[in-house]
Amino acid sequence: MKPDDEQTLNPPFSTEKWNNKISNHIQLGGIETAVIDNGSGRGVRIAWVNTGSGLRFKVVLDRCMDIADAFYNQYSLAWISHMGVTAPDPSAVEGAKWLNSFGGGLLTTCGLTHVGGPEKDEHGERGLHDRISHSPAEVISIIQPDLRREDLGMSITGRMIQSTTFGPHLELKRTISATLGSTIVKIHDEVTNLGNQPAPHMLLYHCNFGWPMIDEGAEIYWEGELEVPNDQSRKIFGDGNNYKTCRNPINDHSGRGEAVGFIDIESKPDGSCQCGVRNHAIGLGVDLKFYKKQLNWLTNWQHWSSNEYVMALEPCTHPPIGQSEARKNNTLLILEPGETKSYDLEIKASVY
Repeated sequence: MKPDDEQTLNPPFSTEKWNNKISNHIQLGGIETAVIDNGSGRGVRIAWVNTGSGLRFKVVLDRCMDIADAFYNQYSLAWISHMGVTAPDPSAVEGAKWLNSFGGGLLTTCGLTHVGGPEKDEHGERGLHDRISHSPAEVISIIQPDLRREDLGMSITGRMIQSTTFGPHLELKRTISATLGSTIVKIHDEVTNLGNQPAPHMLLYHCNFGWPMIDEGAEIYWEGELEVPNDQSRKIFGDGNNYKTCRNPINDHSGRGEAVGFIDIESKPDGSCQCGVRNHAIGLGVDLKFYKKQLNWLTNWQHWSSNEYVMALEPCTHPPIGQSEARKNNTLLILEPGETKSYDLEIKASVY
């Protein structure tokens, strides 16, 4: 089955199946908000989204509406770090402290003004992957399925602010939507410069896959021109290596071992780009769809460490080269006061 085939894992719900038999839409699916009451995530607001197709996922409202746990039936799709969901912490954005509260999950948002390692220049000091993932959402709306009107859609919308006095003032407005009976998650983002000065802008969607979605022999797919940024990454992404097949844990990736490839991804005639991972042993895949005019790069992170086994596909405006390098090569995006840029990402569970 091709990854761009329109499909659901179950036939779409219809009135013929549940008419006059359902009292509450939650019997089929919907959105349920809650607060974590234990562990490192105590007090964090979340929203569980259940599409009724076997796909369900946790939106962390207090962490940029990023997506943590995600499942299709019994299979976990995402990698969850040792600490999992943690509360937002503005101090965690200094240097490389971002890693102290990196929960992994199906989606972690990086930006909005910088993606890459810690750096300092005449324009300021920036920590690893910037600050937006520590921004709580102001929830604007939650829309539930309306079975009486045969409206099977559901969505949650919120706004996050990344602001500095005398500095950039950016708003991220995010809508996460799904449909009863479907296995597709849709993310629509709008980034707006609320300030009175031009603001730098970089954005990366860190989509993290873990066992059993990835396992030895699972296939990674993408098409495009590969750039390898360092010698450590060439151990995986070097010529002749099978870097599109998931590996068993390797000692070389213990601790800080990792590999990363920057892909100038190919697009289809309609401008869409696709990538993903397929595990034929369990008959399941996850496909990402985005648009070249919005996100013209893909980063592939591979960290095949024992007990920290993860592979990420990361649609992005820039590879994680940092704001300084993007300024030097004239690729840094600049948002004028009042200007908005929009981004669309689809994540789909698929059977093979």
